[in-house]
Amino acid sequence: MGKTDKAVLDVLLDRYGRTFAKEAGIKLADQPKPLYQLLVLALLLSARISAEVAVAAAKELFKAGYSTPRAMREASWQDRVDALGRGHYRRYDERTSTMLSKAAELLLDRWKGDLRRLRDEAGGDARRITELLMEFPGIGPTGADIFLREVQAVWPQVAPHLDKRVLDGAEKLGLPRQERPLARLAHSNDELARLSAALVRVSRSKKTVDEVMAAAH
Repeated sequence: MGKTDKAVLDVLLDRYGRTFAKEAGIKLADQPKPLYQLLVLALLLSARISAEVAVAAAKELFKAGYSTPRAMREASWQDRVDALGRGHYRRYDERTSTMLSKAAELLLDRWKGDLRRLRDEAGGDARRITELLMEFPGIGPTGADIFLREVQAVWPQVAPHLDKRVLDGAEKLGLPRQERPLARLAHSNDELARLSAALVRVSRSKKTVDEVMAAAH
């Protein structure tokens, strides 16, 4: 790693290296409950809505006690709508309430509420995991990427997972735009997930790019 790359990386991780899971109050671990919470967050982040609103809506759902697929399924449709509304997730609240219920149902019926079973069914293969994730209502290619970007902190099988948005952010900062060279800049899978989240933020904002570059030089 060159001096410039290291300086950019240090600023990037220091200022923007919080995973979206951490922002939503999820203590990510290879356990059924936090993995399910991450799935909910990925579903919410998939909509054309700001990341801040999606994170706030996830927090409201979890605060209301809907942190497991069983609790999510057993909540009334209106209760879920109300929790989403408290997070200002209003444009998509009704449709999303239905999708959350159906996704919880699928997870319980097919994988006994445990996403580790989905991973094992896929043999730990990231491409197959993506296909299975996209069977959940509300999770398309974008949602699957979000989930894998964050879960690589605790699922070494899928690391490195650096999708187009992450690589776009890297390019804007003059960092490697190829997955493997970029992944080598991180010292652990946890740092890789933090780097991914930071680069997603960079990819969305020229102001953030300018700020990181100015601070690194």
